[in-house]
Amino acid sequence: MAYEVKDFGALLGAEGFSENLLKNHFTLYLGYVNNTNKLADTLADMHKQGKSNTPEFAEQKRRFGWEFNGMRLHEYYFGNLLKGGSKLETNSELAKKIIADFGSLPNWESEFRAIGAMRGIGWVVLYYDYCGDRMFNFWINEHDVGHPAGAIPLLVMDVFEHAFLADYGLKKADYIAAFFKAINWERVRARFEECKTPVCVECL
Repeated sequence: MAYEVKDFGALLGAEGFSENLLKNHFTLYLGYVNNTNKLADTLADMHKQGKSNTPEFAEQKRRFGWEFNGMRLHEYYFGNLLKGGSKLETNSELAKKIIADFGSLPNWESEFRAIGAMRGIGWVVLYYDYCGDRMFNFWINEHDVGHPAGAIPLLVMDVFEHAFLADYGLKKADYIAAFFKAINWERVRARFEECKTPVCVECL
């Protein structure tokens, strides 16, 4: 079954994100979905034809990880944004866990922002490690490498240039500030609550 493009048009008009920037970003996301589907079909056909031991198959399989994660990370990113944003309830289980693992909400936020401001392109992700019952902020460079095994993305921020350059130029910190104003904390909280349900009998 092919992956379907999700509609994030409700984000249009969000403060700090121009319509041009968002539409271009949506188009980029569309490309990841289409390429994921094309590669899935290509790989299945190559395997049926007995070509799964060829260099061409290996390269296409490696490329699949790039396209798939590019698709999924954008869905997390757009999905945790909301026009007008929402507040993080300080008495929620999510907030309590962030405080327990980072010392305070401001301490978590300052580290998340600092990671986003680092030189280079990539993603900043607040992950929850179910097996270790802890949260941590993580830097992802290329889509298909560096993801912590078994950890679940709760909050994802795109810091590739296409996410901010058209609106902010090199002022990445201003983009990060706009991102924080648009966070849909209810969605992040829901992700955390969903991942608290065990997905396996044991982790190790």
